[in-house]
Amino acid sequence: MFSTRTNWKLAQNRFTQALEQVRAAGARLLDLAASNPTRVGLQYDTPAILAALADPRATHYDPQSKGLREAREAVAGYYREQHRIPAFDAEQLILTTSTSEGYSYVFRLLCNAGDELLVPKPSYPLFDFLADLEDVRLVPYPLIYDHGWQMDFPSLEKAVTPRTRGVVVVHPNNPTGSYVQEHELELLNKFCGEHRLALIADEVFLDYAHDAKPRQSFAANREVLTFTLSGLSKIAALPQMKVAWVATSGPESEAALARLEIIADTYLSMNAPIQWATPALLGMRRNIQEQLQNRVLGNLAELDRQLAPQKTCQGLSMEGGWYAILRVPVTKSDEELAIELLRAKSVLVHPGHFFDFPSDGYLVLSLITPKEEFSEGVRRILDVLSS
Repeated sequence: MFSTRTNWKLAQNRFTQALEQVRAAGARLLDLAASNPTRVGLQYDTPAILAALADPRATHYDPQSKGLREAREAVAGYYREQHRIPAFDAEQLILTTSTSEGYSYVFRLLCNAGDELLVPKPSYPLFDFLADLEDVRLVPYPLIYDHGWQMDFPSLEKAVTPRTRGVVVVHPNNPTGSYVQEHELELLNKFCGEHRLALIADEVFLDYAHDAKPRQSFAANREVLTFTLSGLSKIAALPQMKVAWVATSGPESEAALARLEIIADTYLSMNAPIQWATPALLGMRRNIQEQLQNRVLGNLAELDRQLAPQKTCQGLSMEGGWYAILRVPVTKSDEELAIELLRAKSVLVHPGHFFDFPSDGYLVLSLITPKEEFSEGVRRILDVLSS
């Protein structure tokens, strides 16, 4: 009765079962896997958020397939101001309800059923579900760790086939926190140009560089056809507001935009109140980004402090984003270790396999967890590892 594209394993895995059991027992969990910024004690301007949603213009229906001009102009202003792209034009943008929807649009634009996209590994597992729903095949290329993360270009060359349509990069990657470096972008442009491939860049964490130095956005890339995805979920820490976008640049971008506009017009998924609120909500990013940066850097410093006197595990280098990676001794699978931490210490972390690490020996920790909770959680993790 059901399509094969939804033939996923629906049974809970052992880790999820253990988590539900611990919660059912009433234990107070230290959540070092926190990803929802609205639940980690940040101070939002609630009256201003609610006021932005009360614009009376939202009572009129004005369907614009790319999104309302006023909202797109606000996003274009963000790129001109924060990422120093002076010629960025609102016409480059298609608004979507989420980056997931943006991916869906781009996958449909580029791929016929069975076509391929190259995706980084490790990275966020969402890609697998999106690809399944669009009948697209994902081919992984590795990120290699050696005093920092690098793209493995020889593997890219080996992975490309006549059915490859594009390369996905996450800038910075989730969870490695690694940005695409300038020399890597040059190699990517050369690779994509030679094989006639598009670049798809996920930049949701772009603004969270740990050294506070601005990183170049792929939205400025004009060497090859490039689709840059981002949204308010991370930029303004407002995942519930469902505002995202696809920015298109490079050769054939006009033709790409014309087709994307028809896809967007088919769904008209953006609602009016949130579009009229977008300029105000996007303007609130400065205050919330400062809070998040302070939280992330404070937790990183605490992690380094606790790791310094021990040699059992290692914190891997990262440049941006909201996550840290611990390399741990491989005495059991990452899932078994995460379950032990849940049951014995009431600490919730992500096992590395959740992000497609190539082997066991990795835990992924959220850096937006409240600092006292984070500090105690790390202490308990190190207690288990040292024993």
